[in-house]
Amino acid sequence: MKKLLMIPAAMLLGTAAAAPKISAQSIIVNPSQPDLAVSVRVDKDSSGNATPTYRTGENIRISTTVNRDAYVYLFNVDANGEVTQILPNRLSSSNFVKANTTAVFPAPGANFNFTVGEDVGLNKVLALASLTELNLDQISSFKTQQDQFATVTAKGQQQLAQALSIVVNPIPQNSWVSDTAFFNVAARNPVQTGSLFVGTNVANSTVILNGQRLGSANTTFTNIRPGSYPVRVQAPGFRDYTTTITIRAGATTNLNVEFAQVVTPAPAPVVSNQFTLSIRSSVNGARVFVDGQEVGTIRNGGLSVDVNRGATEVVLIAPGYQTFVGRYNVTRDAQITITPTR
Repeated sequence: MKKLLMIPAAMLLGTAAAAPKISAQSIIVNPSQPDLAVSVRVDKDSSGNATPTYRTGENIRISTTVNRDAYVYLFNVDANGEVTQILPNRLSSSNFVKANTTAVFPAPGANFNFTVGEDVGLNKVLALASLTELNLDQISSFKTQQDQFATVTAKGQQQLAQALSIVVNPIPQNSWVSDTAFFNVAARNPVQTGSLFVGTNVANSTVILNGQRLGSANTTFTNIRPGSYPVRVQAPGFRDYTTTITIRAGATTNLNVEFAQVVTPAPAPVVSNQFTLSIRSSVNGARVFVDGQEVGTIRNGGLSVDVNRGATEVVLIAPGYQTFVGRYNVTRDAQITITPTR
């Protein structure tokens, strides 16, 4: 039994300068409207409008239909961008499909199966139909005689589209067409998870689970492994709400938080840079200088001045007295007494 999803070597092919283009839904798009049509389906979606899920190791069948006799080439792009050429291969005798018939690969009664690989995520199956047989040697090859599927040298949707654009460039636009089918790959034994809904009465609240920010509150968060977790809910202007919740598999845990206690920031302490210095002296009329600037004279035994925080120089000058010079470190309102000598 051969894996459908193989691991080819990856290399960047040159971009074709011709008309075929890459589309969000179809890997490669013919810019013209040819009368040739092809459709590709996976066996869990006969409509081609859904994206069914297959588990790792599960068998898958791919069917394709054309409205005219054509050669059909099938490619798979897995969730990691690895590309496998499904058809042609060494297990199916031909990739030629008759008009208005549906070909299934592998065919009923075939001695092999396609099984889904282990690259979990979205896969794309591209069907490229051509009225003439195409030469794919420049994009895929069988590396050994034992290889049953060809290795594609492009990686990802964009590189595959570029490579196929080069292949179809030489042939008329009305002689080829493509279609794309989608399917998801899930792990064989997926981890059972639970959900958490956090509701609050404050807009712009944020939910933090086990130290990881989940997002805004009033939202259901999914795919959480079962277990007990610390939860923190933050809201602007309110104290954080913290608790511990338990997540159970297949269930939703509800947490409703009513914020009520507003956080009032404590006023910042006022730091003053100016203080009042009271200068006391018995020498009325003495001139007083502070930090080199005359600030007044002694009247009624004193003089009060405003000074800046820090080192301050006070000079007192009076006729018949020696000049007084004092230096002080002012850190609060203070009073000094000056008694000059004769």
